[in-house]
Amino acid sequence: MPKSKTKSEKQYHQDVADLGCLVCKNIGHPGSPAEIHHIRDGAGVGRKASHFEVIPLCASHHRTGGWGIAFHAGKREWEERYGSQTALLNQVERELIEYRERIVGR
Repeated sequence: MPKSKTKSEKQYHQDVADLGCLVCKNIGHPGSPAEIHHIRDGAGVGRKASHFEVIPLCASHHRTGGWGIAFHAGKREWEERYGSQTALLNQVERELIEYRERIVGR
């Protein structure tokens, strides 16, 4: 049975989702609603990354967009088009600092 998320993990996921889909933003369409994608770099088969190693993706770029558009439909093509999960995770970290500063230094 998966471990429940802590209050801080839930808040972190909300903050990350509030950034909107990073892929959409990076290709010039900011503001797309996002869901949470756990990055897989370095995680074993069947094992999710930490709840703090997540990036915000819209449904299309996460799971419904088809081969090369959705991460779960073709990781290699997706990363060639949109960048590595690690690069996007680094972008999340930078953008969260700015986001939190805007919402009164949480």
